[in-house]
Amino acid sequence: MSDAQAPRDDDIENRTFDEIQIGDSASIHKRLTLEDIKLFAIMSGDINPAHVDEDYAKSSRFQEVIAHGMWGGALISTVLGTELPGPGTIYVGQSLRFLAPVRLGDVLTVSVKVRDKDARSSRITFDCRCANQKGESVIEGEAEVVAPREKVRRRRTVMPQLRLAERGHLHELLNAAEHTDPLTMAVVHPVDEVSIKGAWEAASKGFIIPLLVGPEARIRAAAEAAEIDIDGFELIATQHSHAAAEQAVALVREGRANALMKGALHTEELLQAVVSRNSGLRTGRRLSHVMAFDVPTYPRPLFITDAAINIAPGLEVKRDIVQNAIELAHAVDIELPKVALLSAVETINPRLASTLDAAALCKMAERGQISGGLLDGPLAFDNAISEDAARTKGIDSTVAGRADILVAPDLEAANMLMKQLTHLADASGAGLVMGAQVPIVLTSRADDAITRLASCALALLVARHQRQAEPT
Repeated sequence: MSDAQAPRDDDIENRTFDEIQIGDSASIHKRLTLEDIKLFAIMSGDINPAHVDEDYAKSSRFQEVIAHGMWGGALISTVLGTELPGPGTIYVGQSLRFLAPVRLGDVLTVSVKVRDKDARSSRITFDCRCANQKGESVIEGEAEVVAPREKVRRRRTVMPQLRLAERGHLHELLNAAEHTDPLTMAVVHPVDEVSIKGAWEAASKGFIIPLLVGPEARIRAAAEAAEIDIDGFELIATQHSHAAAEQAVALVREGRANALMKGALHTEELLQAVVSRNSGLRTGRRLSHVMAFDVPTYPRPLFITDAAINIAPGLEVKRDIVQNAIELAHAVDIELPKVALLSAVETINPRLASTLDAAALCKMAERGQISGGLLDGPLAFDNAISEDAARTKGIDSTVAGRADILVAPDLEAANMLMKQLTHLADASGAGLVMGAQVPIVLTSRADDAITRLASCALALLVARHQRQAEPT
């Protein structure tokens, strides 16, 4: 074959009936995202609430949104139509058995294998299988096709890009964490269904190895209510939540755990054990909370801080808040994050303390007191995230309009900003407490499955980044 005839990477080429042998196989891999479910529902008209209504799905037997069964069937069609036999294939028949649900974040291996050939009719029968990331069959069946007799090679059609209100950036976190060794995580006081199931889901995806710390009877009762099996998890019994927090911190100090996850206890109770001067996990930096937000209308992940811990931070605390957020951005491979220091205006006003703090933080970054990011401020919110708004205001900045990190002036502003994005812009976020010796996952009863998973994936990436940064 000449160079001009050689297949290109962007070609799609079939295998003819005569080229195919019994036992030949082909496969593809696909992760289920919320966008897949929405697009399938739009295309098919199947708006069964088990697939598209998160509130309803939480009360179903699976307790979360699952894929349409025929989404997996469509992936089998993808293999047959693009890989084996490929272009020119005519579908004749299909039988499928649905063995288990496909959950958000699951990665399916969709494979077909030639079982039989009929030369008279050019028909081929395939065994078909969809397996999840644990190797469990979720769909099995067979397909019958008429295979092409003539060779076909065409340029692969580039399909238009569709954008739905979907958590694509959160799924990127899952992809980034997928091939990393699991993180041993002490789960503190998981005595309700939400917290115990969150730990179980993260373990089932291979993100964490949970150490369940708390009253044994209540933990087992929660697992039974959630209909999950925790027999394979180590359970460290304590009498109450306060003791669970102290024991979990001790596990980290002993090197048995590399991260913490909040269960059914107050955040203050957990953090009190973390910041204990004698037995805690202090570093030289103040603790702060950072949310990695996925905003459908924004082209990149958006980190927002601090909406959970520091109520009215002064300048020194803000320095730590900024540095913690930069470290989190580094952990997800943003090498030089752009940090917008928010205020109501973009000019310095002595009557607005947040503008003075922003100016001082920028100067601290210039002098090396903050490192690893590009800072600018004060910036109003519109100028931080909209290049058009920044251009209209005449703001010449590498940060304005392209911010990766938004630093709010206080907890109230950060909290309102996060909730506005969540409820008005269909945004979703995964959060961590940074500044301790290990990352800390703060869960909420309102968190859905993908948010809980993404928070654990974020902790895994932070722990990996911290290990890599340690001096050898």
